[in-house]
Amino acid sequence: MGRFDGRVAVVTGAARGIGFGIAQRFAHEGARVAVIDLDESAAKKAAAALPGADKPKTSHLGIGCDVSDTASVEPAIERVVSELGGVHILVNNAGITRDNLLFKMTDEDWDLVIGVHLRGAFLMTRAAQKHFVAQKYGKILNLSSVSALGNRGQANYSAAKMGIQGLTRTLGIELGPFGINANAVAPGFIATDMTDDTARRLGIPVEDFRKMNAESNPVRRVGTPADIAAAATFLCSDEASYITGQTLYVDGGARLD
Repeated sequence: MGRFDGRVAVVTGAARGIGFGIAQRFAHEGARVAVIDLDESAAKKAAAALPGADKPKTSHLGIGCDVSDTASVEPAIERVVSELGGVHILVNNAGITRDNLLFKMTDEDWDLVIGVHLRGAFLMTRAAQKHFVAQKYGKILNLSSVSALGNRGQANYSAAKMGIQGLTRTLGIELGPFGINANAVAPGFIATDMTDDTARRLGIPVEDFRKMNAESNPVRRVGTPADIAAAATFLCSDEASYITGQTLYVDGGARLD
């Protein structure tokens, strides 16, 4: 028996990186998973690669969806319910970066990042919560970041990720009476394609960039998608039913220094 047998989990931005790691963990523990991504072909490919994808009772679903667009989000959730038989868990992971110093940051840089991270989490949650409320059960997990505490060159990203924490606390207050838990995970440095792209943009070899970040926290290693997936699945499990509105920092103790 898996911890999520009979559950349907929706994970946004799950075609790669942290999102795919979370989707893998849910599938490994018995959930049927809807992989949501802007790139539908990538979403379908990722869904087909999840544990249990070859078994009818645990088949998964890949859906193309722009999480910042209501007209895209609502049909995506309805498709999950129709094709997978319901929805019980929502992980708002989709995100992008458009880093720049404030005086160089464009309106588009700001709007795109806020739109995907913060508006996307709002739209996906609004679409899913009506199903959660009706069944008196639901788990919401939002992805924040240590950058919520401020990071040079990331005014847009930091604002969005701190906004996620405020959204999470408010969801905990509003939805708790309906059997719904809402929490957030704030990752530190995680080795993904996104952070590798940052290294290349800065002109730093990827391995050097990872080593530098590993040396900046007490556990002396970088995080992996599996580290975030472990925290995410715990907070979305019934074992965490008395936890809501919280943000868990998964950063190797970086904030302790």
